[in-house]
Amino acid sequence: MTITAAIVLYAVIWFMTMFITLPVRLRTQGDEGEVLQGTHAGAPANFRLKRTMLIVTAITTVLWVIVAGIIVSGMITVEDMDWFDRYDPPEAIN
Repeated sequence: MTITAAIVLYAVIWFMTMFITLPVRLRTQGDEGEVLQGTHAGAPANFRLKRTMLIVTAITTVLWVIVAGIIVSGMITVEDMDWFDRYDPPEAIN
């Protein structure tokens, strides 16, 4: 795995985790009964972005270590996911 691939993998896992985590424990202005003028009732009432980002980063780091470890160890390869037998290994092309 190259450095670029590792960074891209981390970013993909981070954003997926962020979008999954955002609605967890969300209290909206409608739930609180204090809808500010000009906002939607579904807007967050007390959103803590820094706390959410720290939690997402911690979860992502653990998931990234697991996924990157599996990729680097070779437990799962491209050949394992070639269900339709379309992948030709580089040595078989000649």
